[in-house]
Amino acid sequence: MTDYDALLWLSFGGPEGPDDVIPFLQNVTRGRGIPVERLAEVGEHYQHFGGVSPINAQNRALIAAIETELAERGIDLPVYFGNRNWHPLLADTLQEIAADGHRRVLVAVSSAYASYSGCRQYRENLAAAVDEAQVGEQLTLDKVRHYFDHPGFVEPMIDSVVAAIEALPAVDADTRLVFTTHSIPVAAAAASGPPGWYDAEEGGAYVAQHRAVAQVIVDGVETRLGRPFAWDLVYQSRSGPPHIPWLEPDICDHLDVCAEQGVSGVVMIPVGFISDHMEVIWDLDTEAADHARAIGLPCTRAATVGVAPAFVAGLVDLVVERLADTPPRLRPALTRFGPSYDACPVGCCPNPRGEKPALCTAPGEVARPWA
Repeated sequence: MTDYDALLWLSFGGPEGPDDVIPFLQNVTRGRGIPVERLAEVGEHYQHFGGVSPINAQNRALIAAIETELAERGIDLPVYFGNRNWHPLLADTLQEIAADGHRRVLVAVSSAYASYSGCRQYRENLAAAVDEAQVGEQLTLDKVRHYFDHPGFVEPMIDSVVAAIEALPAVDADTRLVFTTHSIPVAAAAASGPPGWYDAEEGGAYVAQHRAVAQVIVDGVETRLGRPFAWDLVYQSRSGPPHIPWLEPDICDHLDVCAEQGVSGVVMIPVGFISDHMEVIWDLDTEAADHARAIGLPCTRAATVGVAPAFVAGLVDLVVERLADTPPRLRPALTRFGPSYDACPVGCCPNPRGEKPALCTAPGEVARPWA
């Protein structure tokens, strides 16, 4: 057994009151020179919900469920919560972990895929927070693997898609499954993943992983309902300057195309997210749902995995495989890529603004995880 003595749940963070919104957005965009006026425009999305993002409450609920699952399995592993953009801030949490006497920490991140913003940036945040908290001589931190194709993520997604299909007014051969994820710059998508592991022309690891797991989910839905479904992968929540190409099509633009094609109904599936946070409740449940109603397109939205028991159990399975040092051949993964790596190879998901120190990086070349 590997001697981890604490588990850190690491997430993005979000405001928990109207006065938090602008400071939170300043943390998110620090170093990018975005004027406060523009941040105030984005902040209106949060003010629509009382200035509160649901993400922190959702993370606390998930942590409580993980603690219960660990206890039921007889695993004595305290769980801590840290964010990169809002309280509880990561450096403060690392200081707490060290003060409590822990030394070897396993980190789980609320992002299931490979990309700069979804993986390497978190590893950079860990390196910066260790320095800020001055705990580099006390703590060793490792990260669980990407879990986009773990059964604990896939199976609840199949359940939620089936429920959303059944909520449509009618289901026929023209019903479309539309998977959504956060748009990122095209260049960042092409560079995502370890160098040479994925075909950049297909969008790098980020797009390849989303498309692979979407197909697995569709296969499960078709088996469950006994009929085929057409599906697409689209993007949402773009936040970059207009002159920089980002992944397309946008969800609302795609809904227009579906309506023009005579699609009888659409199920939006936020496969890129693990909980119903702001990108889901605003960009999908508000903007996209309003747009679908405006163009007369029947539309439902599949639930994210949230605190589904299978997802919680799957996260604990990821912890257990590290505690037990389970060999890769015995680790479950449902796409052709197989179980992902425990430590990201050098050069994986590079920072588009220049190299920064990052933790949880492999010391040298690492074989392909599916080899």
